[in-house]
Amino acid sequence: MLVVCFQSEKARRGGPFLTACGIMDFGIFAKTFVRPSLEQVLDAVVEQGLRHIQFNLSSADLPTLPAELREAQCTSIHEEFGKRELRVTAISGTFNIIHPDPHLRAQGLAGLRVLAGAAKALGTDLITLSTGTRDPEDLWRSHPENDSPAAWREMLASMEQIAQVGEECGVRFVFEPEQANVVNSARKARQLLDALRSRHLGVLIDPANLLSPENMRISRDVLTEAFNLVGGEIMLAHAKDISATGLFGNLALGKGVLDFAHYFRLLKSVGYKLPVIAHGFSESEVAESFGYLRSLL
Repeated sequence: MLVVCFQSEKARRGGPFLTACGIMDFGIFAKTFVRPSLEQVLDAVVEQGLRHIQFNLSSADLPTLPAELREAQCTSIHEEFGKRELRVTAISGTFNIIHPDPHLRAQGLAGLRVLAGAAKALGTDLITLSTGTRDPEDLWRSHPENDSPAAWREMLASMEQIAQVGEECGVRFVFEPEQANVVNSARKARQLLDALRSRHLGVLIDPANLLSPENMRISRDVLTEAFNLVGGEIMLAHAKDISATGLFGNLALGKGVLDFAHYFRLLKSVGYKLPVIAHGFSESEVAESFGYLRSLL
């Protein structure tokens, strides 16, 4: 397997790909802002007083997982970040790693290899993932077969290949425990980490994804247990809110039931240093959401 890895000139000179920031720093999904050009997307981020983003190549009018990505394209994108003093905390590489169609799985993995080879030139060494679902149409929809031994084996086989790509390109992949996917709990996240034991694989923690109407009343206990199980392997943290009925999306932070103060205390307890990436709300709710987060300080 050939993986072509390239870096920005700054990276080749030894500059950092990420700047470790205190827990009181926040960032946002670039995709929160829908604009005709990358420049306008990044300007919208800056206008909100934000300096950290989780990037998706779709914001640059490219596929999230491209078949090809030239060094000149990466340089151009990275220069736009630099002009605005924006830092890329992570880049999205999500695809359905256990899609029922093997061809689509292979296509996704090939695109992820391309992204991994370019990530450092774009300014980060963190790539986000999911652990997949048997649902053939919606990556964020559960399926009865997700809990099957076969789904686990296929997920593990895909993750082994992904960890190998990480080693070859010197990047880290972070997977998100998500109730609609194969790894749908912190316990399963622990099992995956123990099975692979790769320094190129870690956890993306999003507390809303660990909650449901069934465990909402003990949400603090759920989050505390999660940090006890995988806290040492958390490489990236998200923040989105969730309603009392278990719904999220288009919900301003602070309008749901998530105990963000408890969550931030848990992040601090494991020494988390990177910006917390907020999402799950519309552009019209950006100011309100970050106003709420900052009020917790």
